[in-house]
Amino acid sequence: MTLSRQDLRKIIRQKRNSLSSDVQYLAGLDLVTQFKQLAEITSAQHIALYITADGEIDTKPLIEWLWQQGKEVYLPVIHPFSHGHLLFLRYASNTPMVLNQYAIAEPKLDQTQIIPVAQLDLICTPLVAFDANGHRLGMGGGYYDRTLEPWFDSKQGPKAIGLAHDCQQVDSLPIESWDVPLPKIVTPSQIWDWE
Repeated sequence: MTLSRQDLRKIIRQKRNSLSSDVQYLAGLDLVTQFKQLAEITSAQHIALYITADGEIDTKPLIEWLWQQGKEVYLPVIHPFSHGHLLFLRYASNTPMVLNQYAIAEPKLDQTQIIPVAQLDLICTPLVAFDANGHRLGMGGGYYDRTLEPWFDSKQGPKAIGLAHDCQQVDSLPIESWDVPLPKIVTPSQIWDWE
């Protein structure tokens, strides 16, 4: 029996939300260890990440490590006028934060801190589930699919890297025409690379 996208979301979200705080903390540290091995990190200066919510892998250690490396970190903000799209704003330890419509923390909108997507080197995306072909199942809003679609099959623009717990891998995902597969997914134990 093939599970629907909604059923898969529910099952995998329950799995990642059941991880203890200790497991979450260690997973965040292991994620940094994996990132240190990525060739892209050496040359990347402008890196989009996200603030962890809903049991997602803890990005805080990675953000702090990137700051220590002198990298610029950007966070997604739901676009106030272009429905279903994201803006990316520079993020520092003192950036004022607000909760968006999904109760997820994002930087308070400040036009002086926006970076055009084309100027990002890496976009690290959250995901609910992934399969061995790089297909990603998100929360269903399509924000990252729309953000990444112009760069799909392009050697220009930002590279996309999915971040996930190991328990978020599934055998296969039901794919829709608008889904943008990822060239790389990083988990605490492994780097999946389809480039």
